Formats: sequence, C-alpha cells, structure tokens
Amino acid sequence: PVLRLLEAQLQDQRREHEEEMEALRNQVDLMQEELEKQQQAFLQTLQLSPEIQVELGLQQEITRLTNENLDLKELLEKLEKNEKKLKKQLKIYMKKVQDFEASQTMVPVERRPHERSMQVAVQRKEKDFQGMLEYYKEDEPLLIRNLIT
Repeated sequence: PVLRLLEAQLQDQRREHEEEMEALRNQVDLMQEELEKQQQAFLQTLQLSPEIQVELGLQQEITRLTNENLDLKELLEKLEKNEKKLKKQLKIYMKKVQDFEASQTMVPVERRPHERSMQVAVQRKEKDFQGMLEYYKEDEPLLIRNLIT
C-alpha cells in the first residue's frame, strides 16, 4: 500500500513536471519568434536612410512620451481627487473641534469635575466591556476630540 501510494505521488509529480516543461517550451518558442521579429525589424531599420531612421526613432519617442504623459495625467487626477476628499474631511473635523470648544465654554464649572470622574470610570469599565463605554450626549464633542488627539 505504501509503495503504491509513493508510486502514484511520483507519477503525479512526473506529470506536473512534464506539463511545466511543455509550458516553458511554448514560452521559449514564443520568445524566439518575438526575437526574430525584432531582429528583422532592426535589420530593416538599418537598411533605411539615416534620415528615416531618425524619424522613426523620434516617432517612437513621441509615442512613449505621450503614453507617459497620459499615465501622469491619470495619477494627477487621482491625487487631486484624494486631496479634495482629505480637505473635506479636514473641514468636518475642524467644525467638530470648534463645536467642542464652543460647548466647553458653555459647560458650567460644576459639571467639569464630574467629567473627569466619569472618564476614570470609563477607563475602569473598558477592561470589563472591552471597548464599549457609556457617556452623556453632551460629552460627545469631548470624546471625539480625545479620539482625534
């Protein structure tokens, strides 16, 4: 039984190896054909007059630069889009910070010590609830600011 299992595994490996070799042979054949085409094109280019060779070289360089420019334009558009998105987010966060600062000036002095004691209680409860916390609705700007900073 073990010998047959090993023989079957060996045959599977041999078949996989042969398939890989065939794929590699096909790839080499395709590369050889491409190389021959490029050599023929190169030889034809050498037979042309120097002026035509320069013109072909310039056309190839213009094509390459045009493609590069298109790629750079796409990248620029993506970056500009991302910049707009980030500016929008920044405005939102700045508004939240301003709202928070405005709410802090309106909070009575007696309430502030209560906030500190509540924060300590939340820190102790984090261990029990693993990330869940209880807070007053009016403390939301404070929590947001603490998360941001």
